[in-house]
Amino acid sequence: MIEYLGCRNSRLLAGVRTILQTDDDALLPSEAASFGGVVSKVRRQSGAARLVARTLLGSVGFPSVPIVKSSDGDPVWPSGIVGSLAHHDTVAAAAIARRTWVAALGIDIEPNEPLPEDLVDLIATPREKARYDSAFLRERYIFVLKEAVYKAYFPVFKRMVDFQDIDVDLSTGIARVADTDQDFSIELLVNKDIIGVAYYS
Repeated sequence: MIEYLGCRNSRLLAGVRTILQTDDDALLPSEAASFGGVVSKVRRQSGAARLVARTLLGSVGFPSVPIVKSSDGDPVWPSGIVGSLAHHDTVAAAAIARRTWVAALGIDIEPNEPLPEDLVDLIATPREKARYDSAFLRERYIFVLKEAVYKAYFPVFKRMVDFQDIDVDLSTGIARVADTDQDFSIELLVNKDIIGVAYYS
C-alpha cells in the first residue's frame, strides 16, 4: 500500500511505501535482468520503488509496465512520462508526471535525522550558509533537495554536478544549477521521512 504525497504542483504524482522482505520478488523479469546480479537488498529496494511507480502510473491510465534500468543507471519510463525513483534502507519513493506538463523530474528520500556534522561544509554553498541557520543546515533538507535536482538534471543534460554546483533557495522554491543556469522548482515534504522533489517545465 502506498502513501500518496501532496505536492504543491498538482500535475506531479508522488508516493512512498515501506520496503518489505517480500519485495525481493517485486522486480519484473526484464527489470531484474537490467540489474544483473545485484544483492538482495538492492533488489528489494529497487523493486519497492518500482511498485510505487507502477501504482502511480496506473492512476493515470498506464498498464503495469517494466521500468528497466538504462546503461546510465536511469529508469526508462513509458513514452510520454517523466519520473524518478528513490529509497533509503526502509522506505521507497517514486514521482511521475506527463512529459507535456514537466520536462524533467527528480525525487529523493532520506530518513528524518540530522546529517553527520562534517557533511555540512561539503553540501552547503556559501550562499546557503548565509541564508540558513546552522540548525537548519544540519538537517537533511538541503541534501535531499540537491539529490532530487541531480536526478532531474542528469538525464536531460548528461553532465555531472556536485553539491556546490546547486544553490537551494526555499523562500523562492527554486534551486539553480550554476554551470547551465538552469532553475528547478523544488518542494520539500517532511513526514516521518524527508522527501525532496525537483522539476522544471
